[in-house]
Amino acid sequence: MTSTNEPTRRNEPTRPNGPGDEQGPLGKHEIAALIARDVPRGAFVNLGIGQPTLVADHLSADSGVVLHTENGMLNMGPAAQEGQIDPDLTNAGKVPVTELPGAAYFHHADSFAMMRGGHLDLCVLGAFQVSAGGDLANWHTGAPDAIPAVGGAMDLAIGAKKVFVMMTLFTKDGTPKLVPECSCPLTGLGCVDRVYTDLAVFDITPRGITVTRTFGITPDELSARLEVPLTFAGE
Repeated sequence: MTSTNEPTRRNEPTRPNGPGDEQGPLGKHEIAALIARDVPRGAFVNLGIGQPTLVADHLSADSGVVLHTENGMLNMGPAAQEGQIDPDLTNAGKVPVTELPGAAYFHHADSFAMMRGGHLDLCVLGAFQVSAGGDLANWHTGAPDAIPAVGGAMDLAIGAKKVFVMMTLFTKDGTPKLVPECSCPLTGLGCVDRVYTDLAVFDITPRGITVTRTFGITPDELSARLEVPLTFAGE
């Protein structure tokens, strides 16, 4: 049994990193591992509710990354495993987590002051849509029967110095989620810097969208399935 002061992390999946990779689409843990490798050492980072929380499981123990949760914690560790679960220790998505040495707890209002005050280097959020201009839509699909869930996403989108998005590139019916303009209600304007998906990684820049890595799809296939102009790293 693992003691509560020894957080465990998943073994990081190994996948290729270059553009034009021939292996199949990434799974959610492989996307999370890819993001974890790209988080700068020593950064202060917020992981959004849902799949972005998986990034915590793939950060190296010596990364120096300090994870922030909007419900009031700094230096969160990976998800709690059997023998580590404390029902009073959860992230903002109410998933049991661990604490790393030096962890601190504080009021919800103080947590949002950190988010709004520009004290976070990076946040990782899920999304329903991201536009070619970096607009983010992740709190409501716009459907009449959908349940809105904005949480702290608006605060993170405008308060973090960089915004990474983790999502599948297409919906279950094949509709692209990287689009010319968002049709879903917006969370933030021009706030997204990079998008990690199961098929490719995209940098959103003032000059347009650059594809830095692909997984299980060729550049021609990717361009054909999306309605946004793409450039590919190395071109």
